[in-house]
Parts: sequence; structure tokens; C-alpha cells
Amino acid sequence: MSFEWERLARETVYRGRVVDVWSDRVRIESEGESRESGYDVVHHPGAASIVPLFEDGTVALIHQFRYAVGGEIWEIPAGSLSEGESFEACAEREIEEEIGWRAGRWTTLATFYTTPGFCDEEMRLFLAEDLEPGERALDEDEHLRVERMPLEAALAQVASGEIHDAKTLVGLLATRARLEDEGRWPSPERPA
Repeated sequence: MSFEWERLARETVYRGRVVDVWSDRVRIESEGESRESGYDVVHHPGAASIVPLFEDGTVALIHQFRYAVGGEIWEIPAGSLSEGESFEACAEREIEEEIGWRAGRWTTLATFYTTPGFCDEEMRLFLAEDLEPGERALDEDEHLRVERMPLEAALAQVASGEIHDAKTLVGLLATRARLEDEGRWPSPERPA
């Protein structure tokens, strides 16, 4: 079964600091049938997320209050793309701003849509290694605590349900998979 979608009209119903909301009218064609429907889309400019992996096998996680979920959660560093900014440049900016480190080696782990049922946000996930101190510079609305923990401990929090943030779940699991693929997991220093 194949579907063809055609956008007939788009109205911007909300413009925000981070997202816009569009109300679209679409025509959907399938097997000779045609129907029209409304579709709401949250437009986001895209984002980069980073798993900072230190030589000692620790990762840096951020603990911060998220108003939308009404509580504090653990997250990997991340941020929205500025206009005209590449995913790579955004990742480099965010890791230094949020945790105060710079990476000498970057690996793209995944590119994914965060909530494709209603939002077009595309996120690129990076593994950052060969870390060196940089200069932390939080945005005025950012209040967060950075904590380094062994990757194994972070993965245990994933397994126990303590980590609820989707990009962080994807990031930690993708990091372990990459390290396994490269023969760096488990290591003599970090048994499974």
C-alpha cells in the first residue's frame, strides 16, 4: 500500500522562541482513493546532542530542571541549531557552553527524528572524545549541574528506568554499541 501526500495549504498559528506551529491542509491519495485532512506540525530548527566520553570511561551528564515535565532529569549535552549553523558546529558550541570541554575527535552516531508524529525536529547525535578543558558559558536560562560517571553506571540508570530523556537513552546505548563494534567494549579496565 502506498500513500501520496500533497500539502494544499499551510498557516502559521504560532511563532515561538524555539518552535513554530503550522496548521496544514493535506490531500492523501491511496489506491485510487483521495481524501483531505488537517495536520498540525511543530517546526523545530533541528538540534545536536553529544555523548562526551573521557579517557577514563566516564561520560558527562547534565542534571537539570525541565519545566515541561515538571522535574529534574538526566541528559546528555544538547542544543538547538542557530540559523545557518551545521550540526557539527552546534555540537562543538554546546559541549563547551554546557560542560566546559572541547573535543578533539567527533564521531556521528545517529541522526533521528525526536517525535515524528507531530514534530519535524531532526537531531544528530555525536560521540565526543579526546576531551580538553574549554570555557563553560551557560545561557541565562540554563541552570544545570554536570556530573561525570562511568558509562556502565549511566547504562545501569538506563536499565533501571532512572533516565527518561529520549536523546540520552539513544546516546548512551549508541555509544555502547559503537564501542562494541570497535572492540573497545568491554575493556580490561571496564569489564562488562
